[in-house]
Amino acid sequence: MRKVRDYDAELKALGDKARALKAKKVQQLGELVMATGADTLDAEVLAGALLHVIGEAQVAENREAWRSDGAAFFQRRGRKAGKGNAGDGQDAGETPTGGS
Repeated sequence: MRKVRDYDAELKALGDKARALKAKKVQQLGELVMATGADTLDAEVLAGALLHVIGEAQVAENREAWRSDGAAFFQRRGRKAGKGNAGDGQDAGETPTGGS
């Protein structure tokens, strides 16, 4: 005889998983805002800047430039974390926006 599926329990488990993933995404976005230094901006300024970026995101050239700047940002952070204090002096002259 086949085992009866408990659809309610499965739906609850999926809902719990979806909530956990959303919470993780929100946490990661908050960490990204803090890591870039954008947490020093007022919420209205940050929201306006993001809306402006979304408006310009349709231009492929902008997206590629932002992607390369973002990749460079994460590579610099990875090097600093990996080397400890030894790598801190190397990136002192670089700007967080990658110079764009």
